[in-house]
Amino acid sequence: MSRHYMFDHAWLADGWRRDVRVTVTDGVITALSADAPRDGAERVAGFAVPGLPNLHSHAFQRGMAGLAERRGPAGDSFWTWRDVMYRFLGRLTPDDVEAIAALAYVEMLERGFTTVGEFHYLHHGADGAPHAELGEMAFRIAAAAGETGIGLTLLPVLYGYAGFGGQTPTQGQRRFINDPERFLRLLERARAACAPLPAAAVGIAPHSLRAVTPETLRAVLDAAKSGPIHIHIAEQMKEVDDCVAWSGQRPVEWLLDHAPVDDRWCLIHATHMTADETKRMAQTRAVAGLCPLTEASLGDGVFNGEAYLAAGGRFGIGSDSNIEIDAPGELRMLEYSQRLLHRARNVMTTQEGESTGRRLFKESLRGGAQALGRPIGELAIGRRADIVVLDAEHPDFAGAGSDHWLDAWVFSAGRNAVRTVFTSGEKVVENGVHRRHDAVHARYRAALKRLLDA
Repeated sequence: MSRHYMFDHAWLADGWRRDVRVTVTDGVITALSADAPRDGAERVAGFAVPGLPNLHSHAFQRGMAGLAERRGPAGDSFWTWRDVMYRFLGRLTPDDVEAIAALAYVEMLERGFTTVGEFHYLHHGADGAPHAELGEMAFRIAAAAGETGIGLTLLPVLYGYAGFGGQTPTQGQRRFINDPERFLRLLERARAACAPLPAAAVGIAPHSLRAVTPETLRAVLDAAKSGPIHIHIAEQMKEVDDCVAWSGQRPVEWLLDHAPVDDRWCLIHATHMTADETKRMAQTRAVAGLCPLTEASLGDGVFNGEAYLAAGGRFGIGSDSNIEIDAPGELRMLEYSQRLLHRARNVMTTQEGESTGRRLFKESLRGGAQALGRPIGELAIGRRADIVVLDAEHPDFAGAGSDHWLDAWVFSAGRNAVRTVFTSGEKVVENGVHRRHDAVHARYRAALKRLLDA
């Protein structure tokens, strides 16, 4: 059965067009024309754009928002934040994980994201023992995606060690740990969990070079011949220093020398790179997975975006710790971090007169679609009908012509301008509110009350 929609304005491959009629069949755009008659199609007022892919999420961390904002005895950092995170996740049940993930996914949809890459490493019970269903937590993530309608790329994480060189895992990491053999069984269960979802994808995620060894990394890469490959890399200077002490090389340098990095790969953060690493990474056609709001929250540092873009590098954005879920806000923070670093403006562009908002949006669509391995990122025939419609009546669009709409959304109107959202052609957000908003929020509040009162 096909559905037909008429958008007042839509951003297509050749720019903004008026009166765009879209036909959706089985979640995919099967016909599209501009300057078209309505012919009975459902009219959707506003400015339609492709939904942004969120290429990096730890859904359960949404429940931590605000819990790590008290100063410790000395030197608060990513590593002290991680201790708070370990304490929080130690209490989570499968029901809690599903409730928190559903809230995170509702907020993503209400704020401009339509697909998520779930970097999923919370696998086992609180004592570290596997659940009776090895993929229990993967099934819970898939259930949250199914309830909310968000597109899903599930990325089960291989996590085996506490540090470079195969260090023994800590107690706080016991819920993550698998050897390659059990991880590959878990991967099969993740595929089963995602099978009922529309066009879901499954990849793999070696957590980081500190959490795998060269041997375990090679084992899972040899077994996973297709699908996305995501890895945390060079997020913190301590990580860089520890990698040099272990191998004599920096993390990105080591990875590029020892793994077949290509366009299947997404290197999350890649914050601390030399000029040579930056150029080499760009040449691989891998995607840099940037999470500017989380990177700022954790004090990670600033990605060298100007040099990477000049080298032809590909990037996308993610919400990572989900402390603040805001698709245009991630793009804005990416540009603003570059402005602070270089004491300049409109840094993430390459040509005179180029729109910064448009460049950030276009690159994040392309990079996110590649990293998540799904046919998304464009309003075009053959792509999933993942569409965000912005409120044309929002005051920040007043008086602005179409050349400025994306700049106005990214740098001013932001997430509050999201009016209507479709995923796979189905309307999941109307008047800015998800259809499951109230039920999901109630379940989340109950879960958090129990967790924080314990």
